[in-house]
Formats: sequence, C-alpha cells, structure tokens
Amino acid sequence: MSTQLIMAILALGFIVVFQIAKASEYVAVLKGEKKSFEQNNKINGFLLLAFLVLGLIGVYWCNELLKGKILGEAASDHGEKVDAMLHITLILTGIVFFITQILLFWFSFKYQYSEKRKAYYFPHNNTLELIWTVVPAITLFILVGFGLVYWSRITGDAPANANIVEITGKQFGWIYRYPGKDKVFGKKYYKNINEGKNNQLGLLWDDKAAQDDIVSNEALYMVVNKPIKLVINSRDVVHDVGLVHFRMKMDAVPGTPTTMWFTPKFTTEEMKKKTGREDFEYEISCDQMCGKGHYSMKGIVKVVTAAEYALWLAKQKPNYQQVMADQAPAATPAAAVDTVKATAAAATHSATNN
Repeated sequence: MSTQLIMAILALGFIVVFQIAKASEYVAVLKGEKKSFEQNNKINGFLLLAFLVLGLIGVYWCNELLKGKILGEAASDHGEKVDAMLHITLILTGIVFFITQILLFWFSFKYQYSEKRKAYYFPHNNTLELIWTVVPAITLFILVGFGLVYWSRITGDAPANANIVEITGKQFGWIYRYPGKDKVFGKKYYKNINEGKNNQLGLLWDDKAAQDDIVSNEALYMVVNKPIKLVINSRDVVHDVGLVHFRMKMDAVPGTPTTMWFTPKFTTEEMKKKTGREDFEYEISCDQMCGKGHYSMKGIVKVVTAAEYALWLAKQKPNYQQVMADQAPAATPAAAVDTVKATAAAATHSATNN
C-alpha cells in the first residue's frame, strides 16, 4: 500500500510540474517571447549571485559547526599523518573550489545575454591548456608521492618491540588471536574449523606453538604508546578492518593475510575525558559490504596501560586448554567421594597437629 501511495504522489508531482511548465509557456506567449526571456534572464542572474553568497556562507558555517566534532583527534601516530594529508588535500581543493565557483557564478551574472554585446569566440589557447594540465599533474604527483610513503610505513615492517595480534573476520563478527609466551602463532588449517568444538580458527593442536595461543571474541586489546602489528585474515568472504579513531583501514581477504601497524596514543579512559563521553569506546567495524548482517559487524577496541594489559593477558586461558577441558571426561561419583574423603582427612590431620 505504501509503495502504491509513493508512486501516486510521484505521478501527481510530475503532472503538476508539467502543467506549470505549460502555463509558463502560455504566459510567455501572451507577454511576448523576447520580453519574457529578458526578464527571466535577469531574475536567474540575481538568483545565481544569491545562491553563490548563501552557498559560501553555508560552507563556512558547516565547517565551523562540525570542525573537530565528527572524528576528533587521531588516536595513533600514523593517523596524524593521514589527517595531515587530508588537511593539505582539503586546502588545495578548497582554494580551487572557491576560485572556480566564484568565477563561474560571477561570469554567469556579468556576461548574461545582452543585445549590446556579442560573444567572443575563443577556441584555443596553448598557454592556458598547459597551465591547467601541468599544475594539477604536479600537485597530484606530490600528493600521491606522500601517500605512497605513508602507505609503505603503515604496511611495512613493524618495530621489533611491537605486539602482534591476528584479526580474523567472519560473517558477522571478529576473532582475535594473541600469541602465548613463545610469541609465535601456531599453525592452523581451515578444514579444522569447528565452532562446536570451540576451534574457530582451525588451530592444529599437534603444533606446540598453537597450544598457548589465546583466542577471543571479547575485544581487541592493545597497549598505549606501544606499536601493534595486526595480521588480518578472513574466514569466509572479503571483509575490511576499519579503525576509524586510529585512521586505519585494511582489507581482510580469504587466504591472503594482510598486515598493518601503528602506535595508539591515548588509552580508552583518556579518550573518555577528551571526548567528554563516559560511554566512549574505540570501535572496529567492517568497511566492506559482506552480507545481510554487515551493519552489525562491530567490535570494541580496548587501549590500556602496559600493566593493565599484562593483568588481562594473565587471566586469559589458551584456546587449547579450553578445548581439552571441554573434552575431559566428567569425574565419576566414586572418584568425587574419594576426593571429598581425602580432603576431609587432610583437614582433620592438619587440625590435630595444630
């Protein structure tokens, strides 16, 4: 019913606009085509100037209203460079925008049709074409050059002291893997993936390096002022790790690991104070359309101090131990009774000696 109503409204709107256009033609005929054209031309010229002035005021007002409020300060070292490039790009394109738009609207007003003036035919000018081709080309070359330099840093080798975390995307969530005390990720095989047996990544339990790996869906933990390298994978379709507060973004491609690294600047608690929001949380989102549940593919990033990270890590149980505990047979009633008796006897013996 709602679709039919919308179609009816659109059809009615089209009929109204068509009738207004026809009425304008009849009025023009009655007044005289030439006189009507000249009047409309003057009105349109003033409207162009009004649109120019109001538009520029609107651009300035929106900039002042939203400046620094949408994303805030970049929360990583590489993010600062990304923001700097964005600002430079906006300044350069802003200068071109203002010059071209002011000239466009002013020329449209000043050189509107007039019987007293004849249009000048200006087909070609080598100097002008050279200027508007070479100058943008040089500017873009410089911008792209800086972009490639920053990109190579983001995707290049991380510092030796960097923490390493593996992020795996799946429909529709994130899986985080942290290496154990050996600082090495264990081997995995996609055919070993079994949600029912708590093996989300298909880790190979025969590999000792995999037996101390920590797998979590809780949150992505990182240490403030310490580099972190992300090894990014996908378990099904193409996803994209989006870390908007850090200005980082990287595709998660099935079968093709990608990497990036950066250094967080502020803890989550510090960002709560900076933003004035007690409910602030860093967010990880999927920036690639990945299915009908794409909108819900969000996660939390916790930036903590080194001490808080060590405490959190110490509380985590390796995935291998969780699986082995699930597979261990339950204690028999007789065994449970024997355990209780042994505990009671030990307690009695201790009390007697004391």
